[in-house]
Amino acid sequence: MSIPGSNIKIGKRTIGDGNPCFITFEAGPIHNGVESAKKLIDLAAKAGGDAIKFQILDPDRLVADKKQMFSYDILLDRATGATKTVQEPLYDILKRRSLSQDQWTEVKAHADKVGLAFFATIGFMDEVDLVVKMGCDSIKIASGDVNHHPLIRMAAKTGLVIQLDTGNSTLGEIEQAVDVCLSEGNDRIIVHQCPSGYPARVESINLRIIQTLKTMFGFPVAYSDHTPGWDMDIAALALGANLVEKTLTFDRTTPSVEHIFSLEPPDIFNFVKTIRDVEMAMGNTRRVIQAGELPKRNSVRRSAFLARNVKAGKKIVMDDIEWRRPGHGIPPSMFLQIECMVYSRDLTKSHLLSLADLKPQAQQ
Repeated sequence: MSIPGSNIKIGKRTIGDGNPCFITFEAGPIHNGVESAKKLIDLAAKAGGDAIKFQILDPDRLVADKKQMFSYDILLDRATGATKTVQEPLYDILKRRSLSQDQWTEVKAHADKVGLAFFATIGFMDEVDLVVKMGCDSIKIASGDVNHHPLIRMAAKTGLVIQLDTGNSTLGEIEQAVDVCLSEGNDRIIVHQCPSGYPARVESINLRIIQTLKTMFGFPVAYSDHTPGWDMDIAALALGANLVEKTLTFDRTTPSVEHIFSLEPPDIFNFVKTIRDVEMAMGNTRRVIQAGELPKRNSVRRSAFLARNVKAGKKIVMDDIEWRRPGHGIPPSMFLQIECMVYSRDLTKSHLLSLADLKPQAQQ
């Protein structure tokens, strides 16, 4: 077993501190069949994502009350941002995204074809078997199942990367779920900070918990975003998130759950570019001067120029010097080192002073 906190490999990519942020696009709530799932996979791949995630579920087994209502917001008008809260049976929502095992195998094969890792949220024991049979890279446990220890245990036994959603979970419940995985010898764990809500309320996002989760568990930590735009993703990245998960869609005005806060083309491409740009801009904890910055730095710094004509042997005094740009000569920071010296030759006003123009003062 690896040391907790060590990096996790998925395909050719490594997830963890010191590595580029892993970008997962969520398509589970958005697709409505095999063909739309494939189109979303293609979009995620073209944008530069690392993985695509779906939700493998059986609404007939999962939802006991088929009349149970579910509330979410939809976008009515792009220009005004007008929204509307709607309700529909949870069963109907889940039924739209339900596929057969053969259909999931077809979708997974398409992700393989375009080079995306395939992640799946599962809800039943036989779905764990399906994920293994398809050769998936990771199993995700929904936040509502964080206390479903039998399911987590079976998933952990596969040896696949286990992603734990933690929305509405206590730290104690997360600890128990992690312990279940570890008890099965599986420490390939990614802990998700996943705020609840469709979309999530800003006051409930609590990005600082990312640092707490990293300290407590030592595993890579992810942020699953349920807000419009990508401001929260960038903030999560800056706080140390090793993976971000963002829902994508072709049309945010689609009257169905999660489209309202999903990314559309071309925003999907800009999202990936922004993540990569911010990573580069963050740099590291050391103060590093890039080679290309040195000429500009010297152009705005100052050097010692003579304010008047001077004779050889004269001791240097401050009144002899004017500090001018550029900084290619003796800098102001060296004045205390040179003021005990004398001029080695006659020099004229406005001369750029160098150490070759100076010599130590003769001892008396």
